[in-house]
Amino acid sequence: MTIDEDRQDLDREGFAAEYALGTLDSDERAQADALLLVDPDFTAEVRRWERRLGELNVLVAPVEPQDALWERIKARIADAGPGEPMRLPEVVVAPVAAAPSAEIVDLTQRVRRWRSVTALTGALAACLVAVVVARDLKPDLMPAQLRPKQHFVERVVEKEVVREVPSARPAQLVAVFQKDEQSPAFVMSVDIDKRVVTVRQVAAERLADKSYQLWIATQPGGAPQSLGVLGTDDFTVKATLAAYDPAVINNATFGISLEPLGGSPTDRPTGPVIHARLLQVTPPQNP
Repeated sequence: MTIDEDRQDLDREGFAAEYALGTLDSDERAQADALLLVDPDFTAEVRRWERRLGELNVLVAPVEPQDALWERIKARIADAGPGEPMRLPEVVVAPVAAAPSAEIVDLTQRVRRWRSVTALTGALAACLVAVVVARDLKPDLMPAQLRPKQHFVERVVEKEVVREVPSARPAQLVAVFQKDEQSPAFVMSVDIDKRVVTVRQVAAERLADKSYQLWIATQPGGAPQSLGVLGTDDFTVKATLAAYDPAVINNATFGISLEPLGGSPTDRPTGPVIHARLLQVTPPQNP
C-alpha cells in the first residue's frame, strides 16, 4: 500500500466517524449519503462506528427523572418574567478574500476531520474512565449487574506476623447478541469467579406468549446445553455456569432462542437463534 492509499484509508475512516457522530456539514453529509449507496466498504465503516457509539449506553439502565423536576422548571420559568427585546447585531461586510486553492481546502477538511475524530476518541476514553471510576467510587449509582463484587482481605497470622493478601479482580467479559446491524437484542456479561450470567434485554421484542432461552455450546458443532429461560424483566441473573471451567466459558458459543412460553419442550432450540461469543472488555487486575 502506498502513502497516498494509506492516507485515503485514514480519510475514509475519519469521514465515516464524523458521519456517525453527526458533525458533517450539509454538503459533506450529502457526499456521505451518496457513498453509502455505491461504496460497500464505506457503508461497513459507518456501521462499525455506529455500533461503537450506540453500544455505550446499553450497559447502563435508564434513570427516570424525579416527578417534581418538571414543576420546578415551570416555576423558574414563571419567576423569570419577560426579558429585554432582542436586538440583532450590526452586520459588518468583510472584504472578499481570494478563494483558496483546492489543495488548501482539501488539507483544511482533513485537519478538521481528524480533529473531530480525535475529539471523538477522547470522548469515548472519557466515558470509559467515568464508568470505571463510578464502579469503584460510587457503585450504588451503577446497575446491580455492573457493580464490582466485594473484595476480601485475607490475614494469615503465624508467629505474630500478619500478611495481607488482596484479591485479584477478574476481567470483564461481555457478549452482544445483535438484532440487526445497528441495534443489539441482548447484552450478556459473565462473572467468571462466581460463574454467574447477567443478560439484559435491549431491543428484543417482548412477546406475551413466547419465552427467550439461553444456551451454551462448548464445542464447534456440538449439541447446545440450556442455561435457563430468561425472565420478563430487563435484567436476568442466573448462576448456571458452575459446571464449566473458565477456559471452556471463554471459548464457548452462546445462543438465545425464541421458544414456546416456559422454554423448549425438547431440551434443544426449536425457534430462531442468535449467537454471540464473549469479548474481554477490561483486562484482569492482579494483586
